[in-house]
Amino acid sequence: MHTRRLLLTAVAGLAAGLLRAAEPAPEIALQIEGNDQMRYNVATLEAPAGKRVKLVLKNVGKLPKEAMGHNWVLLKPGTDLMGFGAAAMTTREHAFIPQEASWKDRVIAHTALAGPGESVEVIFTAPAAGEYPFVCSFPGHVALMKGVLVVK
Repeated sequence: MHTRRLLLTAVAGLAAGLLRAAEPAPEIALQIEGNDQMRYNVATLEAPAGKRVKLVLKNVGKLPKEAMGHNWVLLKPGTDLMGFGAAAMTTREHAFIPQEASWKDRVIAHTALAGPGESVEVIFTAPAAGEYPFVCSFPGHVALMKGVLVVK
């Protein structure tokens, strides 16, 4: 019985490794920084449509995560940014990503929340050509921490 369990565990681990290996590597690498002044260091990012993108967000600030955490949230065009930010304020347990379907469906990709000196990343496939807003959804940050991903 013990040998059988060990064998099943080994097979499951191997299968999980193969599934991870089957994912294509990101083709585009983007970097962005957030600071204690509630600003990203860039307002525009670019990516080709349909390519796998790895975005790394670094919080270069010094203030504690609880007071000045940052994330990066890519939204569908036409999203009400201030409405999204208001909905995000009450979702600390979900890293300030609204869980209501009407808002959650507007999210294309997002990072985790980064504290001072931390980097977080997200890998996603760039959507169709267009301009896609991105924001930091930490409470009060949407008004200043925003930009556009231009997909060509």
